[in-house]
Amino acid sequence: MIEQTAKLKKIHSEAMIEFNAIQDAVADDRRQCLEDRRFCFIAGAQWDGWIGEQFENKPRFELNKIHLAVIRIINEFRNNSLTVNFLGKNENGDKNATFANDLYRAVEQDSVASEAYDTAFEESVMGGIGAFRMRARYEDENDPENEEQTICIEPITDACSNVFFDLGAKRKDKSDAKRCYFLVSMTKADYEDEFDDDPTSWPKEIQSDTDFSWVNDDSVFVAEHYVTEYKPMKIFKYKGLDGKEESYTEEDFENDETLEETLNAVGTKLISERTIKTKKIHKYILSGGGVLEDCGIIAGSEIPIIPVYGKRQVIDNIEHCMGHVRLAKDAQRLYNMLNSLLSEIAALSPREKPIFAPEQIDGFQTMWSDDNIENWPYLLANPITGPDGETISTGPIGYTRVPNIPPAMAALISIVGIDIKEILGNGQDGEKIVSNISAKAIELVQQRLDVHTFIYVSNFQDALVRGGHVFLSMAKDIYSKSGRKVKIRNKSNKNEIVELMRPNIDKYGVKYTENDIADSSFDVAVTVGPKSDSQRAATVRALSTMAATTQEPEMAMILNALTLMNIQGDGLEDVHEYLRKKMVRMGVLTPTDDDKEEMKAEAEGRTDPNAQYLAAAAEEATANAAQARAQTIKTIADAEKAKADTKLKEAQTVETIAGIEREDIQLAENLLNQNTNQIN
Repeated sequence: MIEQTAKLKKIHSEAMIEFNAIQDAVADDRRQCLEDRRFCFIAGAQWDGWIGEQFENKPRFELNKIHLAVIRIINEFRNNSLTVNFLGKNENGDKNATFANDLYRAVEQDSVASEAYDTAFEESVMGGIGAFRMRARYEDENDPENEEQTICIEPITDACSNVFFDLGAKRKDKSDAKRCYFLVSMTKADYEDEFDDDPTSWPKEIQSDTDFSWVNDDSVFVAEHYVTEYKPMKIFKYKGLDGKEESYTEEDFENDETLEETLNAVGTKLISERTIKTKKIHKYILSGGGVLEDCGIIAGSEIPIIPVYGKRQVIDNIEHCMGHVRLAKDAQRLYNMLNSLLSEIAALSPREKPIFAPEQIDGFQTMWSDDNIENWPYLLANPITGPDGETISTGPIGYTRVPNIPPAMAALISIVGIDIKEILGNGQDGEKIVSNISAKAIELVQQRLDVHTFIYVSNFQDALVRGGHVFLSMAKDIYSKSGRKVKIRNKSNKNEIVELMRPNIDKYGVKYTENDIADSSFDVAVTVGPKSDSQRAATVRALSTMAATTQEPEMAMILNALTLMNIQGDGLEDVHEYLRKKMVRMGVLTPTDDDKEEMKAEAEGRTDPNAQYLAAAAEEATANAAQARAQTIKTIADAEKAKADTKLKEAQTVETIAGIEREDIQLAENLLNQNTNQIN
């Protein structure tokens, strides 16, 4: 126990030193990321700091053009369809790739992964960095008897101030990271209830300068600390009498003491031996005072925190990142300042005002003060008379001057507006499309808008690839129990329950294990769907053109079907499904498990109950017709037999008569011969 306590103290001390070094290195950049998000999203944040102090007693208007540009990028992302695809790297991987994809879709659905993806993407666009995480949890946390686990994908908020990797991690996806710190905010009451310890916050320095003091006073941060541990392991390769090679680890021999004897008994020979490093992830929960919990080795061999960057560079060995807001902040501040000054000038002196001597408006003060309300048809004023009684003036003695807008201000407003468009991208082009414009022109406008979105979607695509690798490493540990039933979601977005590691035979008669991730290797790819309706329309036009020019009827039919499947509209779902199934039967599209089951049922003659009833009725009618036909044939045969019997009887009668006649003739001849002999 003393030794374990000393070890945990050492881990906490080393973690504290490393975290402070990481935080000091990236603090300036991360604070800017936090300020960028506030600048874009929080009302009034564009006047934070010195510029707000300069305008403390003056109008401070915000015309937030940055927010609109960011929302356009976010909408474009949500209009995309990003899909993680697992591609087999070995024989088992090829056969289990569909299961891996279906399992990932089920995990996304159950954990509402869209929230995690949206949060990470939005923070990366606004501030420059976002993140999401994967975590193993119990399948049914309310059932103490159920020990089965599953994977969930969860959002991380404020990633710019809560997620830190060791300074040695230089890759964008942090696959080379050895340590990670994920800071979690808790109230002091929750901290005491969960850890039964006096609240001591983890030292978090990257916070907004405008945070409310009561939040800081009541908030406590704890750090989830992930440490990569490497352990050497020997791998032994054996070759059997049939030439097949199999590998075993030290753990295999430790778990089965008879394994070596069994291998020797069947003539298996050791052909090679090597040592590798296995990677595991150790998780700790730390506070400012010590190690709150040693969570031990967690599922998977990868740190389950996935960062998402907007724009990223490593400069002077320090990682820097920014989003779509950073470079437009000064232009936005200047634009707000100029418009505020302009509005102040317009508000203070909106128009010329007449100047009268006091005696001129004596008795008419109310008329002049209420003119903007009553809108009198005319106004009255007393004339000014001189000492001799002569009228000197009957009208105003002068007018106030309307302030002139400084030429520099007008020029700056125009220049700044253009600069903001150039920095953020002129998204308004897409909103100014009018009728009678060519489809090609619409596509060119959409392509210009997509240029500003592409880098963010591409970086998020890389993050999803990393997430796929993390998922596989966790799934190999979690979904490894033979016979366990798990939920999957197929391409048709239908849920199914399948059995893990079920023995099966492929079409070539080769035995393999179905629904087995543990013994399969995969590559991870992410596909991006259509980015806009205009691009989908361009696909439809291209397919239509190809269908019109092809000379092969079957190819034309396929192209026409694809054209219809790319047309979106209400009530077309059934048509799309019909065309999909038709092309599956033609071998154009890959069949889903439901398609395979349906085709198998048709091959075996199994159909739905109505079809079975109709088929049975048809068979009964056919049998009745055959029976009637057979009865008719029997009747005809009986009649023919009767005729044949009659003819046979007639023939027998004739034969009998003929026999009698032959006997009479013979008798007569015998008598004649006797008489002849007597005479002689």
